Amino acid sequence: MKAKNIYIYLTASLFFISTGCKKVLDQPVLGQYQTSNFFTSDANAILGVNAAYAPLTFTDGASNAIWVLGDLASDDAIKGSSDGDQSDFLSVQNFNINPTNSAVEAVWKRYYDGVFACNVITDGLATSQPGVSEPVRASVLAQAEFLRAYYYFNLTAAYGKIPLHLKVETPAELQSPALPQAQIYAQIEKDCQAAAAVLPTTWTGADVGRVTKGAALSLLAKTYLFEQKWALAASTAQQVEALGVYSLLPVYADNFRAATKNNAEGVFSIQHTSGLVPYQGNNLNAWFAPRPLNGYGFYLPTQSLVNNFEKAPDGTVDPRLDYTVGGAGHPYFDSAFDPSWTSTGYVSKKHTQPLSEIPINIRGDGNLNYQAIRFSEVLLIEAEALNESGSSAAALVPLNKVRKRARESYLYDSSLPGYGTVPAGLLPDVTIADQASLRDIIRAERRSELALEFHRFFDIIRYGQAYAAAALSNKPNFNFTTNQFFPIPESEREANLKLGE
Repeated sequence: MKAKNIYIYLTASLFFISTGCKKVLDQPVLGQYQTSNFFTSDANAILGVNAAYAPLTFTDGASNAIWVLGDLASDDAIKGSSDGDQSDFLSVQNFNINPTNSAVEAVWKRYYDGVFACNVITDGLATSQPGVSEPVRASVLAQAEFLRAYYYFNLTAAYGKIPLHLKVETPAELQSPALPQAQIYAQIEKDCQAAAAVLPTTWTGADVGRVTKGAALSLLAKTYLFEQKWALAASTAQQVEALGVYSLLPVYADNFRAATKNNAEGVFSIQHTSGLVPYQGNNLNAWFAPRPLNGYGFYLPTQSLVNNFEKAPDGTVDPRLDYTVGGAGHPYFDSAFDPSWTSTGYVSKKHTQPLSEIPINIRGDGNLNYQAIRFSEVLLIEAEALNESGSSAAALVPLNKVRKRARESYLYDSSLPGYGTVPAGLLPDVTIADQASLRDIIRAERRSELALEFHRFFDIIRYGQAYAAAALSNKPNFNFTTNQFFPIPESEREANLKLGE
């Protein structure tokens, strides 16, 4: 659905969701909640689920700080600007993290707000309601189940053991212990499976942007991957491909351009639109843009990331690098790159837009979607899972599809030097079928393909202690045992006394 329809905070929606500065245990007492008070029409049911989409957005780069946990904690990006500006983000980067850290607090609060909004739907529409048609009830319920799974996936990836709330609870019920990841993953699987059974493969018209069957199956495949259920991860990723509705765009960069959003590669795209009231633009446009262009400069790619991109024998670099990162010798969209913008030599191009699209006066109101799941990631999930399950030769097929698209940007993007011809030896098909060698190749491919999309730290951790120690060797405070998960916020521990059990 268009952002103006999905994410708008209408008065009735506000009944269901807490503000971004509240924790889950600060919700109003809902012991006497009656579904009949709200779920009386199709319009209200849709209004309710629209509210459950809202915490996904990046309308405020500080309150949805998954980029801090996912990338600044990794080897892909560092916090720019002065050390005293958003110092808690620097603390995440340096692993001087305490339970009152603002980024740690923000992600917890925002994603549990999402869980709460979903639970309102799953409670209210668990059974038929007078005035709500069965097709709408089933659709809205399935959307809420997927969204709850997505929120919980991010929460457990970030915090490990967490409380599991599956209904609108009383204050006494909200006092609940943190459960092992296995139990959280089991619920994510259940919600994804239920959603996939109901959701359509596509939406049309004003509903484009709502979650689909493919999104539910893709999140399920990713969950299996994180659980190391390799066979299930591979087969579920193959189910997504078999739907026949997704394809890799000819030009990689079109995934991150406003003119080509909501495309055939976007499996789950979080919608943003500029110029709306209430505000629904992508605020990361300001947080990541260089300061002289009225940005904050808080997100600078590292040399380590740049070094991960492959080169052809003649020195030509994987075109995804220039699509992802701005640096010397390359323009930053419609502005000349200035080395003084960055302490690393690079700035991010994903999640930002040229001044010709979003001028300085509305710099924080971008209209880029956030591509939460792309079809290329589904293919890489399939490749990794096949390799880990012992089918290394079969893993080459989805892996090489991703590499082929990357190199063939030269055939479709007239702005690339030498357009029309793929540089010799650039990103050749991988033929190695040795499992250990192919594992390293797939991991490096995933890093380049999904660079600066907020996944890297969680990948580093799931790859294990040895990989994490090597990747984060320049972070002396990092300890795998201590830092593989972020601390549960202190405010939540004070409110939920059972977290100490």
